[in-house]
Amino acid sequence: MDITSPKPAQVIRYAYLWADEHDAGREEGVKDRPAAIVMTLQSSGQDLRVAVVPITHSPPAPNTDAIEIPAHIKRHLGLDDEPSWVILTELNVFNWPGPDLRPASSDYNASPIYGTLPAGFFRIIRDRLVANIRAGQIRQVPRTE
Repeated sequence: MDITSPKPAQVIRYAYLWADEHDAGREEGVKDRPAAIVMTLQSSGQDLRVAVVPITHSPPAPNTDAIEIPAHIKRHLGLDDEPSWVILTELNVFNWPGPDLRPASSDYNASPIYGTLPAGFFRIIRDRLVANIRAGQIRQVPRTE
């Protein structure tokens, strides 16, 4: 698989582990899904860490902050035509590249990156995520190294 350097706003294919799955003792996500990179962190001499938020077809549950992805952005990323939401109340953090990345296409050697969210849409995601972090309404799931 072609692994490039991750950047915020990129959408990747990833075996996302939901917080409730983690609470139930699972260590692996049930299925691969798109996830948006919201932050990369690297200290001197340390591994590159990446934080991602999940993208799902399921409408958000009550008390879950989410933003629906406009159809034109889904087309731009090469995703399907069904409604999808970016969930802004939980995230996974992992060392890049990590074992949970998947090729974004059927080619085994393909990159895990679908594409990049438009800057304006990503700013909305980032700002709402930061507000949720400040309000203590984020569940962070650390992933296996």
